[in-house]
Amino acid sequence: MSQENDSEELATVAASLRRHLQWRQRAGIRVIAKGNMKETSSATPHDENLLGGTESNLFSDSSMAYQAGSLEELRAAIGDCQRCKLCAGRTNIVFGVGNPGAKLMFVGEGPGRDEDLQGEPFVGRAGQLLTDIITKGMGLKREDVYIANVVKCRPPENRNPEPDEVAACEPFLKKQIDLIRPQIIVALGKFAVQTLLQSKVPISKLRGNWHSYHGIKLMPTFHPAYLLRNPADKKLVWEDIKKVLSEMHGENA
Repeated sequence: MSQENDSEELATVAASLRRHLQWRQRAGIRVIAKGNMKETSSATPHDENLLGGTESNLFSDSSMAYQAGSLEELRAAIGDCQRCKLCAGRTNIVFGVGNPGAKLMFVGEGPGRDEDLQGEPFVGRAGQLLTDIITKGMGLKREDVYIANVVKCRPPENRNPEPDEVAACEPFLKKQIDLIRPQIIVALGKFAVQTLLQSKVPISKLRGNWHSYHGIKLMPTFHPAYLLRNPADKKLVWEDIKKVLSEMHGENA
């Protein structure tokens, strides 16, 4: 009986792995990028291609996504994405919105219900708070910045994205960043920070300090949805945003 249970468990694991590899193949992903989960600190010069080196293997060289020369071409390459199981429950792919030449980019976790319905990131309650940060706090317009998420489809019941879902979508986020080439990235929340910095360090310890993403300065901070649940921490986010503003204005040279 124990051997039968072991065989069933192995078969389940094998089937799950097979489905995941099929998703990666459809995405044009050849290998899983290697690297230690570690905290990064000081900024380095801009890489010529954010998808160069190890990360060039995230796409096959012939894939439309890898060859995309604009955000429009990248969105076309994503198509009616079926690369992970999130496609089953989505209404819209939430690609990203804003200035394709933005100096400042915000990266969140994934779409919620409102974002899924409208096909645009950060349009619900958390999105209104982010808009207030951008407009009232920073004196900018949403159209001045670019806003995207790690995953482009809504996880069921707004659960956390699972590793295979992040793996399927991460190459497209990296390509977005490569095309936009922002001067500063603000990573909103645990999953955005972990994905971009490849770090397991808690966001409470990472926030408020500058880090580097391929030579781009990156500021981790709390997600607006977290602030709706913990309004007392808005002051911490404002401290982070003030550092971003100082950097944008050249006050930290």
